[in-house]
Amino acid sequence: MQISTTGNETILKSRQVLDMITVANDFTLFVEKAGDYTREQILVYFQRVLPAIYLKASLLPDVQVADEDAVEHYVTQEQWEQTFNEIREKLGQEDIFYFIDLHEKSQHDAIRASIAEGITDLYQDLKDFLLLIQKPQLLFQENAVKECRRLFETRYGYKIVNCHAAIHYLLYQEGNSGGGEAEYLDIL
Repeated sequence: MQISTTGNETILKSRQVLDMITVANDFTLFVEKAGDYTREQILVYFQRVLPAIYLKASLLPDVQVADEDAVEHYVTQEQWEQTFNEIREKLGQEDIFYFIDLHEKSQHDAIRASIAEGITDLYQDLKDFLLLIQKPQLLFQENAVKECRRLFETRYGYKIVNCHAAIHYLLYQEGNSGGGEAEYLDIL
């Protein structure tokens, strides 16, 4: 099957892809500097950026690629653990939350999860996307978009929704104003 490279070049320059690059870049830069922010600033930022990431990822086009094996991963286990530990430390005991997984046969048992783990997994997927799409070869750029969309559909889309619900609870639980006093963070 012949893949139209001109069509994919147009897709790669589309607003949907450029918007995803923008929001992914903003998110990964923030996560890399999470240690510089307070717990409240981190929660407010995630509360605001996670819906934007979800929306932009859901709008990514379906890219046909010539070689699906041209996907590379850049975030190492060491980098992942360092990022996870930094965010978990900032969130403390409030990092843990429970949710019902609708994909499980028994939808009655709550599953224990971690905001830091969900955010770090999202960071890994988006950082890999950004580094792959920066490669000058069209093949890698095509695969970056295809893989980002695939991971959204199968992995990080769910993590965004679950983490966002937990963050919403932390910000708006009874007696909490929801971070209204937090200094404005420029996102997007």
